[in-house]
Amino acid sequence: MDHSGMDHSGMDMGDGSACKISMLWNWYTIDACFLSSSWHITNRGMFAATCIGVVFLVVAVELLRRLGKEYDAFLLRQFQRRAQLHYSANHHHHRLSPSSAAADDADSGSSANARLGPQIVTFRATLLQQLTRAVIHAATFGGAYIVMLLAMYFNGYVIICIFIGAGLGKFLCDWLVVRLDVSRGPVDGSAPPKGIEEPSVCCG
Repeated sequence: MDHSGMDHSGMDMGDGSACKISMLWNWYTIDACFLSSSWHITNRGMFAATCIGVVFLVVAVELLRRLGKEYDAFLLRQFQRRAQLHYSANHHHHRLSPSSAAADDADSGSSANARLGPQIVTFRATLLQQLTRAVIHAATFGGAYIVMLLAMYFNGYVIICIFIGAGLGKFLCDWLVVRLDVSRGPVDGSAPPKGIEEPSVCCG
C-alpha cells in the first residue's frame, strides 16, 4: 500500500487490480473505488455509469426534498379544511341558538367582539401521516448522506456530477410558483425570499 502523503492508491484487491483512493483532489477513472471494494471501476463504461448514477442520485434527493414539502402542504390544506368546517358548524349553531335570537342590542356588540376573538383549533398528524413524513425524511437524509460520502473521495468528475445533479434537481423539482392577491392593494415584500433552503439535508 502506497502511503505517499494522504494518497492511498495501492489497495490490492487480490486479483491483480488495485483501488485508487485518495484524500486529495484527483481525477481517477479506471481503478477508482467508491464506498466499498465492490464499487471498483474497471473500465470507462462503469465510470460513465457511475457519473450518471451520481447525477440521478442527487436529483432523487431534490425530488424527495420536494416530496416532503408537498406532503406537509397537503396535510396543512387538510387541516385548514377541517378548521373551516369546524368554524362553519359553530357559527351555524350560534345563529340557530334561541338565546342568541333573544339577546338585546346592548349585548349584541360584546357578543360580536367575543366571536371575533382568537379561536384556536389544534390538529395533530395521525400515526400513518407522521410515519409517512418520517420515511420521506429518512430517505432524504440517507440519500444526502451518501452524496456527502461520495464527495469525500475528492474525485473531480464525481463532484462535478454532484453539482450537475443539484442544479438539474432544482430545475426539475423546485419550479418557483408564487400566487399573489393583488385585489388587496400593494403586496407586502417584507417576507424573506426562500430561494435556497437547507442545501445539505444531512448537515442543515
